[in-house]
Amino acid sequence: MKKLLCGLLAFVMLSLVHVQAETRKDNLLLRNDHPQEYVVVKGDTLWHISGRFLQSPWKWPEVWGVNPQVDNPHLIYPGDVIYLTWVDGKPRLGVRRDSGIYPRARVSPLEHAIPAIPLRDIISFLNDNRVMSENLLKEAPYVLGGRGERLISGAGDRIYARGSLLEDQRRQGVYRAANEYKDPDTEEFLGFEMVKIADADVAAQSEDVISLDIVKSHKEVRVLDRVVPTEEVRIQSIFYPKPSPEGIEGKILSVLSGVRDAGQFNVVALNRGAREGLDAGHVFAIYRRGERIKDPVTKEFVTLPQERSGELMVFKVFEKVSYGLIMQSTDVVSIGDELRQP
Repeated sequence: MKKLLCGLLAFVMLSLVHVQAETRKDNLLLRNDHPQEYVVVKGDTLWHISGRFLQSPWKWPEVWGVNPQVDNPHLIYPGDVIYLTWVDGKPRLGVRRDSGIYPRARVSPLEHAIPAIPLRDIISFLNDNRVMSENLLKEAPYVLGGRGERLISGAGDRIYARGSLLEDQRRQGVYRAANEYKDPDTEEFLGFEMVKIADADVAAQSEDVISLDIVKSHKEVRVLDRVVPTEEVRIQSIFYPKPSPEGIEGKILSVLSGVRDAGQFNVVALNRGAREGLDAGHVFAIYRRGERIKDPVTKEFVTLPQERSGELMVFKVFEKVSYGLIMQSTDVVSIGDELRQP
């Protein structure tokens, strides 16, 4: 009987320890200084709002509560109240619409919904940047020049290209190769980073020469720029963050703003893409490469350990390369920094 009571007591103690561990695990999701409520304002993002409550803002899909008053809990608007509650001992974030004494309806266009991440920092990369394979680049028509033997052309000018259109559509994009991506570990060619220079409409085709009228230009169109079908990109404002696939690690290939170092809200390219199972919304932890310093005693060089320096979320995926937005950074992010599952 005494052994039975001791065993039962041990079981109860282990159960309490397990429950406390689970509680601590849930509590770790919350910031120590989290508010009980937060009123959404114009310019907010879901990531920013969740960061006021959570230590890991990208985990907001795990704690959003299902609110019967809100058709889609990921669509919130300025004036909504985000509040913290607890369900079965676990934290939940709910959405409460503003309300008055009398029943009323509020209509908010979808484009006014609070986005998941700051779209202003990625919209140009969604529209104007793409990664192309070497074969596709070679097949794309190239610019011969402009009317009157011009070497440089702009909006309103007519240009001529040679080759066969990749897709028979009226609106084409004029792109220029800005970077060549190779895997830093295997030296595998990953693709060319292409930047859109202009939009042009096909005016006529004569054998292998194409006449195009430039409708809109960001830069001057030059000889040897490539003519590629314009991507029909639907601007995605709602992303659902999730940890990157298990076992998939990568490295930062470039900072798309043209510099070597980056920080919060800079866009970077990484050496992993659709073939590795990446999708928009995948989150990586960024680890800064350890610096090499000289030991003052032995005079030998020592490599310092890697340290976590931030998080990024993938927002556009190609076959072998992806674009990600740095959402948080505690240190400078540089080309060659490693990416791991958060």
